[in-house]
Amino acid sequence: MLTEQDPLLLRHDDPRGIVTVTLNRPQAFNALSEAMLAALKTELDALAKAPQARVLVLAAAGKAFCAGHDLKEMRAEPSLDYYRSLFGRCAKVMMQIQQLPIPVIAKVQGVATAAGCQLVAACDLAVALRTARFAVSGVNLGLFCSSPAVHLSRNVARKQAFEMLVTGEFISADEAQRRGLVNRVADDAAGLDAEVERLAASIVAKPRAAVALGKELFYRQLEAGVEAAYIDAGHTMACNMMDESALEGVQAFNEKRPPRW
Repeated sequence: MLTEQDPLLLRHDDPRGIVTVTLNRPQAFNALSEAMLAALKTELDALAKAPQARVLVLAAAGKAFCAGHDLKEMRAEPSLDYYRSLFGRCAKVMMQIQQLPIPVIAKVQGVATAAGCQLVAACDLAVALRTARFAVSGVNLGLFCSSPAVHLSRNVARKQAFEMLVTGEFISADEAQRRGLVNRVADDAAGLDAEVERLAASIVAKPRAAVALGKELFYRQLEAGVEAAYIDAGHTMACNMMDESALEGVQAFNEKRPPRW
């Protein structure tokens, strides 16, 4: 269990199954150092095996959500093998988020740039403070944000994503919401907490098995053709319907009573 003294991450488990993991390198704008990526991988591995976990909230300490990769670490070891390994490990963490059987909510209180913006895009849902800003700004340093482009282009319309990638310009939280990168925007810290709580509470009120099946299918069908997607979706719904929670939900609807999950 991570603690307040841990320099990387802080974890808090709510009795309802809402787990909050907080990036905890505020002095480095929560840059994704090698240690941070390793700690995130460890936490995601543990959550994948935790049946009591229902929602993961990914938050951050300090003024920035995440400033991307740790550029000092990157510059200290300029070799092709090192960079391939680093970006490969980062990609695995992003895929872990997508493959986690519970929804992941990015709670964005500040700037999210480059791989930090990638992290927001990799999360299933995102709630942002209105003053937060987003950019894939590597191109300003001569480094096109190729890896962040993968999840960004699966959240944001193609031309809008490409514009962000080739200009490196920041967009506001309101604009990020309009473009589909963010679900909800809050005016202040209290509002951000409240919006995340409302979203998480709505999810934990639903059967975990149905949400897990649905999340897996959601991403799988996006990569398939329409016909294959419908075949997969129909099979998934049939399996879901055989689950006790769905049978109880339908029975409760027919009997005009709340389901007993």
